[in-house]
Amino acid sequence: MIAMMLEDWLTELGCEIIGPAYSLRAALDLLEREIPDGAVLDVSLRNDENCYPVAKILLERGIPFALVTGHDSVDLDVRYMPELVLSKPFDFAAVKAALAKLIAQAGSE
Repeated sequence: MIAMMLEDWLTELGCEIIGPAYSLRAALDLLEREIPDGAVLDVSLRNDENCYPVAKILLERGIPFALVTGHDSVDLDVRYMPELVLSKPFDFAAVKAALAKLIAQAGSE
């Protein structure tokens, strides 16, 4: 439900959506086919997986991203702390602000 809501909001904000990917394998496959301008990654995925392998690839490629989590940010992998973090529950205004930051980061690289 959260992914669908986020997809609707990002579409409303003028983004072209290339996901969502509900598993680590699906996200990695998506990155083999597509080169996104930015990404929104939920830290916790299905089957006790997390998004960190995807975040690593995005960092290596210089693609900005936001992490979405319902956990305390101190529980996040410190390698990704400089990236933008959206805490659940979030609202449209928070997503809009995060998108503006992602666009600014993409434009500065």
